[in-house]
Amino acid sequence: MAAPATSPPASANLRRIVAASLIGTTVEWYDFFLYGSAAALVFNKLFFPGSDPLVGTLLSFLTYAVGFAARPIGALVFGHYGDRLGRKKLLVLSLLLMGGATFAIGLLPTHATVGTAAPVLLTALRLVQGFALGGEWGGAVLLVSEHGDARRRGFWASWPQTGAPAGQLLATGVLSVMTALLSDAAFTSWGWRVPFLLSGVLVIVGLWVRLSVDESPVFRAALARAEARRAEGAALEKMPLVAVLRHHWRDVLIAMGARMAENISYYVITAFVLVYATSHTGLSQQTALNAVLIASALHFAVIPAWGALSDRIGRRPVYLLGAAGVGVWAFPFFALVDVGRFGPLLLAVSVGLVFHGAMYAPQAAFFAEMFATRMRYSGASIGAQFSSVAAGAPAPLIATALLADYDSPTPIALYVIAAALLTLLAVGVARETRSRDLTAVEENAKEGNAVAGEGRTAGPDGGASSAVPSGGA
Repeated sequence: MAAPATSPPASANLRRIVAASLIGTTVEWYDFFLYGSAAALVFNKLFFPGSDPLVGTLLSFLTYAVGFAARPIGALVFGHYGDRLGRKKLLVLSLLLMGGATFAIGLLPTHATVGTAAPVLLTALRLVQGFALGGEWGGAVLLVSEHGDARRRGFWASWPQTGAPAGQLLATGVLSVMTALLSDAAFTSWGWRVPFLLSGVLVIVGLWVRLSVDESPVFRAALARAEARRAEGAALEKMPLVAVLRHHWRDVLIAMGARMAENISYYVITAFVLVYATSHTGLSQQTALNAVLIASALHFAVIPAWGALSDRIGRRPVYLLGAAGVGVWAFPFFALVDVGRFGPLLLAVSVGLVFHGAMYAPQAAFFAEMFATRMRYSGASIGAQFSSVAAGAPAPLIATALLADYDSPTPIALYVIAAALLTLLAVGVARETRSRDLTAVEENAKEGNAVAGEGRTAGPDGGASSAVPSGGA
């Protein structure tokens, strides 16, 4: 019987690694989502005054979308250096960039003070946020995936994913408290700045935890093999980006397609719903924020459960269930919001986020298992972040424009359904990755260097058995 390729890390060490990834991603998503909520609630008034309210919201969401445009650039830069230098160093840098930009937004002068310079500065800081987040996600999930026990990789890797609802929960919670304690005038005047300035405290905590963990052992082993090959006179490794596009182009396309329904549904459910519920159904900002707040707590709870289920039945079945769920739920979602009461609104957002969690939970392990170690950061980040430009970035903008044009939620529901169908197609043609051994390396005889398909799967005893890598050479 073959020996396991790697032994599971000690429970205490693994929990510390999970905590480091979770705290970091929570801070990063807090910063990112805080901007989205503020864009829906106050930025249209403070940075784009004089416009029709809905037009002001569109302009505000446009700066929100700009952050997504920077995410692929962050994915390329952080992916390249993360595959060359390691996961940990780049994760520390991403946290500093994101936290610094968010803190600076809290200090920005408004249009009333500096005129058109205000939205320009806001947009520039949003670009920094997007750049940082583009590099954050891949490193955080890989740090856990490459440390964790292969048999429970889906469960452990899903914990950094809970950073998104935790960040949403924290951002929405702080905004909800501020709007509850302050008058509308006070919140618009200065209260909105407090949540952004709090980011500085959160970054200090996140850095303290992240600096305490070790580099991924899988990455260290792959780096040692690469250095040994160079010492033997082997050809230099190709840049990670070049290797990904050469050997994993199919996996990149699958990852991009898999993200469409996940990304679009999430921003419609959590960001656009704040606009729709307040402007179209007459609910108060506080009511809408409270619904998203409670539903985000449920979202946080179900993600590890979906991740554990993906360890038992596979990544694809769980992901397909989530994509089908958000598609089917699109029309009931808006029908419940249109009732104009808190209970139906909470039900609409909660069920939508439960289905979203079925996609989001296995995504970390699913994407990590597609790529080889020395190009995994690049591959996972490129697949995840390039799709965000076409999916998450324009989602609130498109939904708001459709509402303005048709004064009906029907086109928005059809938009979500179309995204769900695209994701069902992408994940449907993918290969199951649940049993992949992240430490396996397949040699490419033609190129004479390590190729990215993790070309073996872990057998029942933890040993390696032959398999063809999805999208590999």
